[in-house]
Amino acid sequence: MKATIITTTAAVLFSCSFNAFAEADVEGPGVWDTIKSNVKETWNSPTRDLYIPLNTWHNRAMYDKEKTDSYNERPWGIGYGVSRFDSDGNWHSIYAMEFQDSHNEIEPIVGYGYQKNWYLGQQRDWRLGLGFTAAVTARHDYNYIPIPLPLPLFSIEYKKFAIQNTYIPGTYNNGNVLFTWARWQF
Repeated sequence: MKATIITTTAAVLFSCSFNAFAEADVEGPGVWDTIKSNVKETWNSPTRDLYIPLNTWHNRAMYDKEKTDSYNERPWGIGYGVSRFDSDGNWHSIYAMEFQDSHNEIEPIVGYGYQKNWYLGQQRDWRLGLGFTAAVTARHDYNYIPIPLPLPLFSIEYKKFAIQNTYIPGTYNNGNVLFTWARWQF
């Protein structure tokens, strides 16, 4: 599992660096300036979010049955964030969440999330989102050492309510978890 986390993190950071170099040649603010600006603007947003973990589904094709039978897939927890929609209607968030992991141990996560949104209908009440989170978590089985966690995000949303998901990749009997939570903006 540790090797998977390190490999995934390195691959994401390495691939993002090519985009950073490509964008740095374009006139306008650099990548670092854009990141700082987005974080600052999001942090100062008046919109607050409540996160409620709903489900952690372990991909049955990637686990032994005795493992999945022993895992917690209904994680108790709560989270809080600050978020905003930019001028293109895309979502940005800074958040913190705590939940029970698969072994019923507390797992915290903090991060920055971004989703490109596609609006359905003229009233723009319904939207689909696809994006990423750049986060840090800490797990009991890794002695709560901070672990970087770049992950995909996808959601379906109606007005101020969203069902968001991420998929944690892994190897056989590790990772390969679909994590789902509800988000309410207020």
